[in-house]
Amino acid sequence: MTQITANDLKTRGIAAIEASLAGGRTEAMVSVRGADRFVVMELAQYQHLRECELEAALAESRADIVAGRYVVESAAAHVGRVQALVAGEIASRKTTKAAGNARRGTSDGSGLMPATTPAATPATSSRRPPVKASRKAAKPAAKLRSKRQSR
Repeated sequence: MTQITANDLKTRGIAAIEASLAGGRTEAMVSVRGADRFVVMELAQYQHLRECELEAALAESRADIVAGRYVVESAAAHVGRVQALVAGEIASRKTTKAAGNARRGTSDGSGLMPATTPAATPATSSRRPPVKASRKAAKPAAKLRSKRQSR
């Protein structure tokens, strides 16, 4: 497989790709900062690969049917089954997280004990008031006004 650097692609453009795919080669690797990142190929080759993927998926589905790994149900029953599966997964994650938090003695999952409780925190915190627009930002507008007035 031929290789195109990102710099070649930047400087030579599509000509670099065409030169890499010349002579019957079907694909070229594009490397960025020395690491292979992308593959470039002609459209016919891409369509062939897509067709192969679809054929493989179809063969897998046919094998599932032959093995009996399918369910015949109405759309409403299917939605209900999927929702039950999702609810079960969410509940499973919550219990797993809660068990981990209990081992660590925390309630937020961070593994750290809170320094203060929210109720003990004073209402006026050490947060600074919002910063007004800086003078630096106001200067260009003032300069522009003074230039207009001097004309």
